[in-house]
Amino acid sequence: MDRRGLVLVGAAIVLTGFNLRTAVNSVGPVLQEIEQGLGISSGLAGLITSMPLICFALIGFAGPPLAARYRDGHVLAAALLVMTVGLLLRVAVPNVWLFLFGTVLTMVGGALGNVLLPGLVKRWFPERTGLLVGAYSTALAIGGGVASISTAPIAEAVGADGWRWSLGIWAVFALLAALPWLFVPARPGASRGSHTAVRLRALGRSPLAWTMAAFFGLQAMQAYVIVGWTAQYLRDEGMSAHAAGALVGLNALIVIPLNAVVPLGAVRQRLQRPMLLAFVACYLAGWTGLLLAPLTLTWLWVSLLGLGMGTFAMILALLGMRARTPESVGALSTVVQGWGYALAGVGPLLVGLLRGLTGGYTGMFVLVYAGVGLLLVTGWLICRERYVDDEVPGLVSGGSARADQPDVEVAGAEPAVTVPER
Repeated sequence: MDRRGLVLVGAAIVLTGFNLRTAVNSVGPVLQEIEQGLGISSGLAGLITSMPLICFALIGFAGPPLAARYRDGHVLAAALLVMTVGLLLRVAVPNVWLFLFGTVLTMVGGALGNVLLPGLVKRWFPERTGLLVGAYSTALAIGGGVASISTAPIAEAVGADGWRWSLGIWAVFALLAALPWLFVPARPGASRGSHTAVRLRALGRSPLAWTMAAFFGLQAMQAYVIVGWTAQYLRDEGMSAHAAGALVGLNALIVIPLNAVVPLGAVRQRLQRPMLLAFVACYLAGWTGLLLAPLTLTWLWVSLLGLGMGTFAMILALLGMRARTPESVGALSTVVQGWGYALAGVGPLLVGLLRGLTGGYTGMFVLVYAGVGLLLVTGWLICRERYVDDEVPGLVSGGSARADQPDVEVAGAEPAVTVPER
């Protein structure tokens, strides 16, 4: 493909990245208003903050079969259009169950984007993996940061039911992101008969895949407790909604340069464990600051948590380094993110339930401290250089999957497009 076509693909990837967290990060700053507007308990508020993770886990597994049957661009365009509908639906409904249904539709774009983008980067830009992962994860952080910072002011400016406008406005950006994918051509040499069978279930025999899933889930649990509950925690400590939302937005803004730089470092084996230790230290310092002095130097504590969230960009880069082919990267991405998000979904839900039972946040801090410890252990293990392809012989095989093999999922096997390094 010529350079213009590659620019189109790169732009589509980055625009999709921008939309992966806007719908999630916009909830936390107005969670209290959502509770009041829908008339729900703290436990149901916890379900709202966990719902994106549950959707990421369940819907994400549909990514490889869809990408095998249809063109990647069409899958992502359709996913982003469904996301647009969901964003509009969940702010137009009067009760929590329809709100949750709208959330499911909203998360289709995020879930499929999560699992398909790492494989697309590996396929289209095999020699620029760190650069492209950095680009779209930076866009993801920008989208999440803008959503966190602007949600409360938008709601306040609108007035009554302003939280609905502050959640629904992101539909415009999802719609814009869908358009470039409609013009992305099929990859050179692609054919329906050239698909490669990838045995997703076989990855259950890979210790590396399970360890990476645990690490992904633990880092996502940290991130979604921060995004979903930090603003409400600060508000309960006496901070204004505007200030709390701005501080959570600061946390997200800190992640932007990290997401650009961390993948470039994570592709270097010798830097992986030192980076991991630095991220863990930032998590511990940030959470301890919020526990002991939530209204003193709050900007520092949330900034440290933002630095700790560099673990997300790190695991994205490692997904491309722990498998040998675009197809096995896609399979590993699906399994790691699917099971990882299922684990992560427990975190925000437990925070909501424990807050409802105890009236405080002691349970939240116990949960995040335990999570940081496990994050260090699993991260240390996945920093050892190895490949899931070697642990699961026959993970990828030529030819189309047969209908009588229910345990075989299919991922597209079109040849990679090589971009020379300059």
